[in-house]
Amino acid sequence: MPKFAANLSMMFNEWDFLDRFEAAAQAGFEAVEYLFPYAFDRDDIRERLARHGLTQALFNLPPGDWDNGERGIAALPRRQDEFRASVATALDYAAVTGVGRMHVMSGNAERGDAQADAAYRDALRFACDAANTRGLDILIEPINPRDMPGYYLNDFDFAADLIADLGLPNLKLQFDIYHRQIIHGDVMKGLEALMPVIGHVQIASVPLRNEPGTGELDDARVLRHLDALGYEGFVGCEYRPAGATLDGLAWRAALGF
Repeated sequence: MPKFAANLSMMFNEWDFLDRFEAAAQAGFEAVEYLFPYAFDRDDIRERLARHGLTQALFNLPPGDWDNGERGIAALPRRQDEFRASVATALDYAAVTGVGRMHVMSGNAERGDAQADAAYRDALRFACDAANTRGLDILIEPINPRDMPGYYLNDFDFAADLIADLGLPNLKLQFDIYHRQIIHGDVMKGLEALMPVIGHVQIASVPLRNEPGTGELDDARVLRHLDALGYEGFVGCEYRPAGATLDGLAWRAALGF
């Protein structure tokens, strides 16, 4: 049975952010994830997790200037000092939330550009070394170019090759089913091939990124296949509810979960 984590950046937006923890717990979720915690006091987040018996499944490192279009800074040359400082910030939040894995966004850069390639590799080595001292995994996630044009990491095969080449034991793949289907398709075979390096899975329907079971994929079959492959981590519900969040949660029973 999949262990679902509610994505509080996309779900439960009818509540203020800190109130979404309670709403998710009352809706039956035992874990949560979100994009970024840094606008909130880390102790406030820790208190909400503890009060509602929730596990922190995932969050991202600081992304740079998100409001002005930055989507991470790891592959941006001349931003290495800022990136290293962002790792320290993320680790501070990890220490109080108990999260076991954090996602490094690459940023918008040209893959194949020598400076961007070198910056990205250096950033991942630094992040993995720092996280390893805390027993944490670092994740990288290919994101489709339709939703995020210009994003450096937009290919699952490249991501898998990079993980193998760097050989960092705590560098894992974040396999988002929605992004995989848009970039490559072949979701089931992709899960089979990449399972040894997958550290986290996320799901949303394709193409509208709404509740699972409402798009072109047989999401119930995909989730059962994930179980059959022995995946024991969280499945992040990184979807945008088509209507009210609570009304849309019927998808879990409809898919048999």
